[in-house]
Amino acid sequence: MAFETILVDVEGGILTITLHRPDRMNAFTPLMMREMVAAFDQADADDAVRAVIVTGSGERAFCAGADLGAGAATFDYKDRADRFDLGSPLRDDGSVDLSHPGARDNGGRLTLRIFNCRKPVIGAINGAAVGIGATMLLPMDFRLASTTARFGFVFARRGIVPEAASSWFLPRLVGIETALEWCYSGKVFGADEARDKKLVRALHAPEDLLPAARALALELTADSAPVSVALTRQMLWRMLGAAHPMEAHRIDSRMIWARGAASDAAEGIASFLEKRPAHFVDSVSAGLPHEADYFVDPDYF
Repeated sequence: MAFETILVDVEGGILTITLHRPDRMNAFTPLMMREMVAAFDQADADDAVRAVIVTGSGERAFCAGADLGAGAATFDYKDRADRFDLGSPLRDDGSVDLSHPGARDNGGRLTLRIFNCRKPVIGAINGAAVGIGATMLLPMDFRLASTTARFGFVFARRGIVPEAASSWFLPRLVGIETALEWCYSGKVFGADEARDKKLVRALHAPEDLLPAARALALELTADSAPVSVALTRQMLWRMLGAAHPMEAHRIDSRMIWARGAASDAAEGIASFLEKRPAHFVDSVSAGLPHEADYFVDPDYF
């Protein structure tokens, strides 16, 4: 599939998405959102892909936030042309149906797709990550940053509020106090603070960033069953919002019941007893047969 705002490359079991609007510091647009969603669809459908890396073109920016070329109309969704891929939320009398899909935040459409990805997702933040450039990172499993990267949850300085479901993700990653500090002030801060406050896992020299991300992706997936990784990703992320450990117990019990009877479990045990590498045959694209049903959200997209 040809893309206009991103580059997609698959090599060695890793699909790399590169935000590619270098003349605009990789600023986010509705088209970029749709293309990124399509790239994640591609990753999930391709069993050769074991992990996804997201990075930006050039050395200046990962993503400098929403493209503000439309000026004051940038965040005025009632007139945005891109709403028509979901239909218009405007009623005949001019009022807005805020429950309509066309009223959805584009950033949230992307972060929910990343949240539902069946492969590990690693952010390789090569430069400025501001606004949606910062919030799109939050549902990724790991974030590695260049020593030159900068971050900003700048919404209050633009007269709006945090988007992309970041009010759910950010406090879970860095704690409520840090989340409030960054969002209240809207300040732009450096890579050291992002690492110290646990927004990013590690810092790397610019030339070492992508190799480090690839090495991590391979480490995570080299010896693991793809279906097990896909289900584990959903189990751990979704249980962050669970009200009681019984919710986790229910999911654990269903997953162990289903996977324990699968080919991968037999192979995992046999390879251990025979002291050889495992050759897992169950595939993510073929279905996470019954297991996926436990995570289906009928309101998703």
